[in-house]
This record gives sequence, C-alpha cells and structure tokens, in this order.
Amino acid sequence: MTLAHEAPAVFGRIAAAKELEHAHNTEQASRATRTVADHASDAADCQFLLEMLGLDPALGKRC
Repeated sequence: MTLAHEAPAVFGRIAAAKELEHAHNTEQASRATRTVADHASDAADCQFLLEMLGLDPALGKRC
C-alpha cells in the first residue's frame, strides 16, 4: 500500500526509469542504424534494410 505522501516519490522514480529506458532504446536504435548503414551495399539497400527493421534513418546521425 502506498501512502499519499509517498506517491510523488514513487511516480518520480517511475518517470525516471521510463526516461532512462527511452534514452537506452534511442541509443540502441542509433547504433543499429549506423551498423546497418555500414554494412549496406548502397543507399537503396540501406533504406530497404532500415525500413524492414523499423529503424529511422535520422537516428544514425546522432552522437
């Protein structure tokens, strides 16, 4: 049972965990996008592979 005065701390931890997970997922997608681009034979192949994997080509330009 969560007491009313404890609720903000719990929700704050949940929000922080979600934010951390989002940042991790974005970083992983960015790395995957760059890996696909590095191994693609040409631009059309890269675009096809990124679409097939559901990756955004713009993610590869981060970092």
